[in-house]
Amino acid sequence: MKGKCIKYYEFGRPQDVLKSENNKVTDPVSGELLVRMITRPINPSDIIPIRGAYSHRISLPAIPGYEGVGVVEEVGPSVSQELLGKRVLPLRGEGTWQDFVKIPEQYAVPIPSFMDDFIAAQLYINPITAWVICTQQLQLTSDDVLLINAGGSSVGRIFAQLSKIIGFRLIAVTRNGLYTDDLLNLGASHVINTSQDSLIDTVLELTEGQGATAAIDSIGGLEGTKLAFCIRPNGTLLMMGLLSGIPINGTEIVKRTNIHMRLFHLRHWNKQTTLQTWQETFHDLIELIQDSKLHLSQMGAAYHLFDVQEAVKKGEFLNKGKIFLTS
Repeated sequence: MKGKCIKYYEFGRPQDVLKSENNKVTDPVSGELLVRMITRPINPSDIIPIRGAYSHRISLPAIPGYEGVGVVEEVGPSVSQELLGKRVLPLRGEGTWQDFVKIPEQYAVPIPSFMDDFIAAQLYINPITAWVICTQQLQLTSDDVLLINAGGSSVGRIFAQLSKIIGFRLIAVTRNGLYTDDLLNLGASHVINTSQDSLIDTVLELTEGQGATAAIDSIGGLEGTKLAFCIRPNGTLLMMGLLSGIPINGTEIVKRTNIHMRLFHLRHWNKQTTLQTWQETFHDLIELIQDSKLHLSQMGAAYHLFDVQEAVKKGEFLNKGKIFLTS
């Protein structure tokens, strides 16, 4: 069987380096599923590696895409035929920006009928990251104050909702006022617009001089470094993203603060977690969505997979909603 895929042979601007081509699709072996992809979101975590931020651990050529939803097309020996035609998340396997993805059966996450394809397709990267950080990494409670930057991002909006679900206070940092009302309605306690207010002074004022219990940096660079000086002694700065492409100044932070610095990558959690925890974590999130406690981004625009260059360009200017690549 043959399919189509998106591939890049060098790092650079996605519009320049992404190519569409044919690839050979081999039959699933014992314990594997072959999934025909339906749709996938475009996330910053998909784009940043293409630009070369993690070139030391990416072998070229590579097929991008960390999440998406599809239908089980074929099953390998020892896999139940009942899975044929079922919608699943084909995760922890190959890149999802292709027609067909093969994965081990145990990692496939079944999708319930109530959930549409566009919501299901974005159930992994941002929701799992935010949920694991809040409940397992930081173990936040009602006594805690969490500070995040990139507040208007998809994952920022999830943190805002989790603050209401779990009960901690959230201070979201943005660079303009576009997302203030939305974030407050979703559950954030405060939103700091750094184009108008001083970050450090405002955080200290909101926390009565104590600082935040923990902060999550999605940006890096100067903006990420500033978060460190908003955290109370023995608090935690957790680094989970690099939207700026520039690392934070760890040396400066160590010299001037008494906080703990930690790095979170979803792939590290994947390696450490058990299969039972993997499936239970998705089950918890699916329940929150079914109960209308957690809402993911709506579709902003959808492009065919092989119009990926146009989709990436559109994503740079889209303020609300998510861009999807469909098959």
